[in-house]
Amino acid sequence: MNELTSLKALVHGHVQGVFFRGFVAGWAEKLGLTGYVRNLPNGTVEVLAEGDRARLEELVKHLKEGPPAAKVDRVATGWSAYTGNYRGFQVR
Repeated sequence: MNELTSLKALVHGHVQGVFFRGFVAGWAEKLGLTGYVRNLPNGTVEVLAEGDRARLEELVKHLKEGPPAAKVDRVATGWSAYTGNYRGFQVR
């Protein structure tokens, strides 16, 4: 049985200007997740994704690696109830 849930992740490190948002969107689409990814003014990248818990956990593994030009220091994650508010995955 699939457990639908919502993930909010903040990715810290050298993660802006290195194709990080496109990298995240590509993985989210491959995994069938919905939500968005965006740069924040403080230099972090915010990911809000919804879908099957196991697929979200796989996304977190990819967030910790990032694309080749990125240097991820840490990923802070939080879990909450699935909302179903998103249609597809967007880069904001």
